[in-house]
Amino acid sequence: MPDGDYEWFVTLAELEHVTAAAGQLHIAQPTLTRMLARLERQLGVALFDRRGKRLALNTYGRIFYEHARRAQSELDSARRAIDDLANPAVGEIRLGFLGSFGSTVVPRLIAGFAEASPRVTFTLEEGAAESIGDLVQSGSIDMGVVSPRPQAPNLAWRGLFRQRLGVAFPCDHALAGAAAVSMTDLADEPFVAMRPGFGMRRLLDELCAAAQIQPRIVLESANLTSTVGLVAAGLGISLMPIDGSDHAPGVSVLPLADADAYRDVGMIWNSGRPLSRPARDFIASAAALHHQGP
Repeated sequence: MPDGDYEWFVTLAELEHVTAAAGQLHIAQPTLTRMLARLERQLGVALFDRRGKRLALNTYGRIFYEHARRAQSELDSARRAIDDLANPAVGEIRLGFLGSFGSTVVPRLIAGFAEASPRVTFTLEEGAAESIGDLVQSGSIDMGVVSPRPQAPNLAWRGLFRQRLGVAFPCDHALAGAAAVSMTDLADEPFVAMRPGFGMRRLLDELCAAAQIQPRIVLESANLTSTVGLVAAGLGISLMPIDGSDHAPGVSVLPLADADAYRDVGMIWNSGRPLSRPARDFIASAAALHHQGP
């Protein structure tokens, strides 16, 4: 084994038996015994108390074991990093996402990942948060970019960023010139809402429940682009993220003053299914970009 590689010692310390450790390491028992003797000579202390072929870590041995285990973990990480660099990942990632993330968020995440892993391809699936979660749970896709965080216990979550929520009004609405609004200000307003199963609909329901109001929903939509158009036509108001929405013609987007008026955006995957190396790398790459926002 290479100098500085302590896998053999970690194995011996955990099994505390020369024969068993030699068998697991696939080396001869006398060889392992000589390796231990050489290490103990270098350190100037015995690391085990001997009881025949059985060993028991002593105080010195426990100290060395803790450091050796950490050192071995670092060496293993270094080898994986070198292997990843020398052998770029190849494969496919099946990625689901909300429609509102299709114009900026998902392209930016894929572009950032593709710089380091150009041989990984993507299959994309757009849908509502609930349906993306179902596809991830069934294994039809590997992961999804959704909001808010799903409630299913077997869906792992890695947060990426947080978006402030606001309300879209027609520009001629009486409240359109306000600096901000609260949900209680909107108790009698007609809402253009996303359909049930969409993340934005769940957020609307939760915000209304917290404000103890019942939203008057006059229209339901399947995407935010249509929702903005319906608001611009004067058919109602709508909850939506502030980012990217305040430039829609005919629409004014005001921030919500409510303390919980935000949505967390993150990646989900099935915690009960092993992810491929490209999928794991993509999650790490996306998380590295999170501080830059959507």
